[in-house]
Amino acid sequence: MVLAGHILGKAAVYDGLKAVQTQSYGAEARGSAAKSEVIISDQKIGFPMVRKSDVLIAMSQTALDRHLKDLKEDGILIIDDDMVKEIPSVKAQIFKVPATKTAETELKSKMQANMVMLGALTKTTSIVTQDAVEKAIRDSFPAEAGKRNIAAFRTGLRLIER
Repeated sequence: MVLAGHILGKAAVYDGLKAVQTQSYGAEARGSAAKSEVIISDQKIGFPMVRKSDVLIAMSQTALDRHLKDLKEDGILIIDDDMVKEIPSVKAQIFKVPATKTAETELKSKMQANMVMLGALTKTTSIVTQDAVEKAIRDSFPAEAGKRNIAAFRTGLRLIER
């Protein structure tokens, strides 16, 4: 999700907004707990850390359990419903996205679940435009990898029903 956060921040800038992205990792190697925070605003950002989030994406039960307290009341919660089995009672709009399963079955790569989730985030929030995200993806990857990640992003857009 750190890479997805970086791309989201870049897309916001492409859309003429201001953005700050920070990240943190667990002490373990790849696959351990990771957190990406992105602040997007049309005004100057005075403090680079998220105090309470408007949107929380949880790609694992551990992430949800650890970070749900940081979601604003009436915020948006997007979960990977293959990886998150228990959703505590929360006053939020909840979107269940089969990101990991879809990445494995349709895209043949579990590694693209983050781009699927980025598509779901873009569709649910409209905080950035699809064009800006696709440009940010193209600018972040070599040509072939960019095409695969744009396909994953578009898959995530389709998974959200409006």
